[in-house]
Amino acid sequence: MKVVAAPNALKGCLTASEAADAIAAGVLQARPDAEVIRVPVADGGDGLVDVAIEGLAGEARVVSVTGPRGEPLHARYCHVPAMDFAAVEMALASGLALLPESGRDPTLTTTMGTGELIAAALDLGVSRIGVGIGGSATNDGGIGMAAALGARFLDDRDTPVEPVGGELGRIRRIDLSKLDPRVKEVRFEAVCDVDNPLCGPNGAAHVYGPQKGASPQQVEALDAGLANLADVIERDLGLAVRDLPGSGAAGGLGAGLRAFAGAELRRGVDLVLELVDLDGKIAGADLVLTGEGQIDYQTAYGKAPAGVGAAAKARGIPCIAIAGSVGAGLDDLHAQGIDAVFSLCHGPVTLEEAMTHATEYLARAAEQAVRAFLAGRTTVD
Repeated sequence: MKVVAAPNALKGCLTASEAADAIAAGVLQARPDAEVIRVPVADGGDGLVDVAIEGLAGEARVVSVTGPRGEPLHARYCHVPAMDFAAVEMALASGLALLPESGRDPTLTTTMGTGELIAAALDLGVSRIGVGIGGSATNDGGIGMAAALGARFLDDRDTPVEPVGGELGRIRRIDLSKLDPRVKEVRFEAVCDVDNPLCGPNGAAHVYGPQKGASPQQVEALDAGLANLADVIERDLGLAVRDLPGSGAAGGLGAGLRAFAGAELRRGVDLVLELVDLDGKIAGADLVLTGEGQIDYQTAYGKAPAGVGAAAKARGIPCIAIAGSVGAGLDDLHAQGIDAVFSLCHGPVTLEEAMTHATEYLARAAEQAVRAFLAGRTTVD
């Protein structure tokens, strides 16, 4: 019997790799002779580096970069020599979680550290860089990232503009003459799980600015700044990024990566499942097990379990998901390929208890899921 364990992380308690190990342990309790293939997955910008390290046998590297408010910090990225690939995660250099609440102000934050991570990856000579762009503290349209790679953003006096969100409205000209030439030699993929445009009512500032600390007045100013950046990009670079789906991700970093690095904007789950070769690994499997912290109606919209289920369904393989919390509205998820959803909790427990014992509970739930699968197969046979 071949079983594939392909879970997402259970945020706050288990990495995707730890979750895969727990599921594998449960499978072997039910069927000791089973072949269990562990395939940790992710669905967004956050978690890309961990998946590359754990699922692709990548090498973790640490460099000193500029934090979201200009402070020095150390950030990880991943090198996968066998794939000539590097994974960069903007949340680790320019993320909201790096700032205390009192320091959250998207008019003052920058993606410069993300650009410095990209520069470090370029130094490795890779041909492909994936940039995870979730969890940002920024709303600078990616100008900080681009500035770290040599781009210049100039005001009406041809003076460089500080690469922070609050200065976007002052940009009058973009100079890419000193942009690192290696940027054009590399395939960039911006990994995001939202499709917001750059500006407007559904854009970066209006939708995500408040959670990054922006006041209503700042939201309006940031949105106007992003609109100005879009105009200058279209005039100087000949690229229309204003309404590009995903351009508003991470405070406009999606637009910046597209405009200044030629990046392709991709759903996180699509890129990750391609990188880990999920389709190849589930070939010939009898059962696929996936999971994450919470599964509900939202899971169907680009989350990792939905992607795993769809891949299993395409090959006619049953797929069962296990979650810490199971919500309502699972019909769409079932249609996509998740045949059943189990809770990892064996009864009423506190969140703290569930997180503390997540490994044990997940293994136990996986064992029962496999036993149910085997019982059903025996009955059919």
